[in-house]
Amino acid sequence: LVEDRASELASTVLYVSKNFQMVGAILLSDYLREGVNDAVEKLKKMNVKVYLLTGDNEATAKRVASLIRVDRYFAEVDPEGKLKVIRELQASGDVIAFVGDGINDAPAIMQADMGIAMASGTDIAIETADMNLIKNDLRLVPEAILLSRNTLRVIKQNLFWAFFYNIVLIPLAAGAFYPLFGWQLNPMYASIAMALSSVSVVSNSLRLKTLKLK
Repeated sequence: LVEDRASELASTVLYVSKNFQMVGAILLSDYLREGVNDAVEKLKKMNVKVYLLTGDNEATAKRVASLIRVDRYFAEVDPEGKLKVIRELQASGDVIAFVGDGINDAPAIMQADMGIAMASGTDIAIETADMNLIKNDLRLVPEAILLSRNTLRVIKQNLFWAFFYNIVLIPLAAGAFYPLFGWQLNPMYASIAMALSSVSVVSNSLRLKTLKLK
């Protein structure tokens, strides 16, 4: 019965005895990090596939994967195995972000397109990562992705309006349209327009401060 329960929970059994008689058993199992379910749920809503790569045995990996509802899991993978999985996913065209905290995660963190180390990570994991979480909270991962996506969107918007603004107003300020249409721009107004261009870019960027990450 104890073995069946241990197998069901993917736990390790410690038997307790007294005077050479077994009086009980203790089941040991890994605990989930706080917020991991919320993090996985948010990532899925962002159309991000979530995989679990672990060195634990099949039973443990399967149990954890079912609890946090990842899309796929890989059990009993060593550091080289994690590296192989990431390379295969990249070869299929996927962009990979890998989150880890141990020495054995360092090669995978380095290979991934975005390596992320937990705050409690080892020195080598932190040094090889592209991004380090300031807290041991996996919910920061979807928040970081959301912030990155919106930052990139704002950069593209700013570049578009800056190019559009300059393409139209620089020839106007230089008098290029005067021979054809009689259009000209007073230098004073041109300087004001340039200042307004900078203000619009900064104002658009400041919208990121109001972004709701949670």
